Amino acid sequence: MGVLVCCDCFFYRKSKTKPNGKKPPAEEKKQYLEPEFTKIRVVDFDLKELVVLPREIDLNEWLASNTTTFFNLINLQYSTISEFCTGDTCQAMTACNTIYYWYDERGKKTKCTAPQYVDFVMSLCQKLVTDEEIFPTKYGKEFPNSFESLVKKICRYLFHVLAHLYWAHFKETVALDLQGHLNTLYAHFIVFVREFNLVDPKETCIMDDLSEILCTPAPPPPAQAPSSSAPASAPSPSSQNHVTER
Repeated sequence: MGVLVCCDCFFYRKSKTKPNGKKPPAEEKKQYLEPEFTKIRVVDFDLKELVVLPREIDLNEWLASNTTTFFNLINLQYSTISEFCTGDTCQAMTACNTIYYWYDERGKKTKCTAPQYVDFVMSLCQKLVTDEEIFPTKYGKEFPNSFESLVKKICRYLFHVLAHLYWAHFKETVALDLQGHLNTLYAHFIVFVREFNLVDPKETCIMDDLSEILCTPAPPPPAQAPSSSAPASAPSPSSQNHVTER
């Protein structure tokens, strides 16, 4: 397998009318935005509490730990539908109105199938997070000066995979009853990269509609009304009418 060192994306927009003057068919409805699916989460608390840097933890240590975790979780999530993501079903790495391309070390743009692209992403991320010179695990070993930029690169690639999962494989995810896991993973990831400015908003804007829904803490369940069959509670002494005999 050749070494591919960077990637880029191409945005395409459909014209408002066809050459014959007729309007194009309506865009495919985004199933993942339907309330019956967005309401399904694994957790229902504010994910921001999970990503805020603890006072006693070094920033780079925190970024390294979370980035490695997200890599493993997103890789696992993709593996659940990988049999459906083939060169035939996904001839390009797409998400919404975006096609992602790779550039080789000579700067040549390469259009990959989605499984090829994801393989390149995961191979590169695996290589980086297991490199002791980049993600040190031994006490006292310093992080390189390039560490933050490499974390940003990893997060950018991982976002591409998440976006493709929603755009191309959400139906399979629902069939496997894993949409709650995907929603929670996506929301956690977006809250994390926003907290530390790890991915350019111009990169993630294609999924802003979903991000705004999932990154808003789910409202608490409504309080249950007291049962009509339950006996009425006795009034407190302070609420009783006191009659003074004259």
